[in-house]
Amino acid sequence: MLNDQMQGENAPASKRRGRGCSRWLGAGLASLLGLLLVGYIYEPMAEAADAKAYPPPGELVDVGGYRLHINCTGSGSPTVVIEAGLGDWSTSWGFVQPEVAKTTRVCTYDRAGMGWSEAGPLPRDAAQFAKELHTLLQNANIPGPYVMVGHSLGGLGVRVFVHDYASEVAGVVLVESMNPKQLPQARAGVGPQPNTPSRYYSVLTVLARVGAARLLARPLTHLLSPGLLPSEDAYYARFVRTQSMQAARNESESLSASAAEAAAVKSFGDLPLIILTGRLHAEQPWQTWQTELLQLSSDSQHLFAENGNHGIQFEEPDADVATILQMVQQVRQAVKK
Repeated sequence: MLNDQMQGENAPASKRRGRGCSRWLGAGLASLLGLLLVGYIYEPMAEAADAKAYPPPGELVDVGGYRLHINCTGSGSPTVVIEAGLGDWSTSWGFVQPEVAKTTRVCTYDRAGMGWSEAGPLPRDAAQFAKELHTLLQNANIPGPYVMVGHSLGGLGVRVFVHDYASEVAGVVLVESMNPKQLPQARAGVGPQPNTPSRYYSVLTVLARVGAARLLARPLTHLLSPGLLPSEDAYYARFVRTQSMQAARNESESLSASAAEAAAVKSFGDLPLIILTGRLHAEQPWQTWQTELLQLSSDSQHLFAENGNHGIQFEEPDADVATILQMVQQVRQAVKK
């Protein structure tokens, strides 16, 4: 033993440093694995606690073996139906919905896997969104006519919905809607393509499984959607779930398919259409893409949220409210004629 000790003391300095580094790396790796294990065990418990603390504000309706959450408030016709953007759901419209509800019935809902809705079948593309939403409205006994409001990715789903259920739609509002031209491969009907949102949500899905997303949720969300969020605690409680991250990842992986499906809808005919664009979202070619959406209808107009960027429902909700109510009044006047 003495000889072994002497050999260790007489070993070259580089070898002693190597042994110390190995021990340090081993201890660090063990600590990291321990934290991941704790997070993996903790996350389901935290999600269960959140589910009790923040129950759904609306109702869960079966749409064919899984349930979607829909929240309708107000009364009157037409019924406004809001389709949220990528990785988003009903809670984000908490500044807009109460104001619209003072004039007419307005419904927000959560796509499968998002918010309070249960996970649904793949693919998560615009055609699936439109089919599920229509089934949801029918099963929830919410008849038309509808004013369809689509934000960002939600604009693609609304475009397909209007085509498939034209007789039930009285007007359309596209808020900072995506234009299929944003994804050139969509014109050829190409399948899922690698894209930045998909990579972003892939990382967040991994982080959510071990509870790390709970630490990052607030700063990341404020980075992506600057400004105060309605019902922040309830929003983050749903946002950090593994299921929500996976659903958003699935939606982003089907962006090309969604764009191709929306691109196949060339016209709404003379259906009233309003395009609402954030004035601060000024970079090209976004403004050009927005203007091109006017060609979907022979009865279209382009309005702007002067202080809004892409998240108008957070940044300038009054612009959303005013635009939606303008369409509601336009539809009501057409009915009187």
